[in-house]
Amino acid sequence: MAIKKYKPTTPSRRFMTVSTFSDIDKVQPEKSLIVSLKSKAGRNNQGKITVRHRGGGVKRKYRIIDFKRDKDGMSAEVLSIEYDPNRSANIALVQYEDGEKRYILAPLGLKKGVTIMSGTGADIIPGSCLEIKDIPVGTLIHNIELYPGKGGQFARSAGNYAQLMAKEGDYAQIRLPSGEVRMVRCNCKASIGQVSNPDHENITVGKAGRKRHMGFRPTVRGSAMNPNDHPHGGGEGKAPIGMPSPVTPWGKPAMGLKTRKKRKASDKFIVKRRYSK
Repeated sequence: MAIKKYKPTTPSRRFMTVSTFSDIDKVQPEKSLIVSLKSKAGRNNQGKITVRHRGGGVKRKYRIIDFKRDKDGMSAEVLSIEYDPNRSANIALVQYEDGEKRYILAPLGLKKGVTIMSGTGADIIPGSCLEIKDIPVGTLIHNIELYPGKGGQFARSAGNYAQLMAKEGDYAQIRLPSGEVRMVRCNCKASIGQVSNPDHENITVGKAGRKRHMGFRPTVRGSAMNPNDHPHGGGEGKAPIGMPSPVTPWGKPAMGLKTRKKRKASDKFIVKRRYSK
């Protein structure tokens, strides 16, 4: 999907970019597959703020996405490629032979009118979904299950993909978008191809108002606060943070601290850590 630039009629327009939505076929979503989405504004069931800097934003309807792809052995026609305000990737509306419609994550290259399928015997084309044992080594995949039947959890955002590196016994080795190589059971499902809308990461928001439309409120720097409001606050003029590393308002290290448990049960499935040389 291409990116559109504007003439710099105002300072905020100068660097703002938007998607052209050239790949989008339909504006209105399928009514049977949407549910209302209540705005939480970062608050829990007691009304207390648990996530700061959230609130406002444009109302959204949630599109019910089929991450499980459990309708096996039945071909489906792609009716349209649609925009989803709840995720960075595009979604595809597909209709199965029995007339049922579902939304799936749209892979790059999937077009309206193409026929796809899930389960054993499906062609290795973008949009098909198979168990990992039926996918050739080296194939780019997305929407990967971690537990059979639970639905895809890995590689679901715009432009992401994983690669099937090897298969041995009941497990396969998959290189995830982070660079981590992880073992996944061969009877878990994965969809073929790269997730659509890879240009999402190149879009420049451009102005504060557009960020408010997304539901984000302003963030004040800790160094601009008083010392009773933030550990970075206070001092004369522009003062350094005055501590070994940046911290949160509650004194916890904010950058570089490893928070993963030392003996996590799933460590045995990680063949290579992300970013390791």
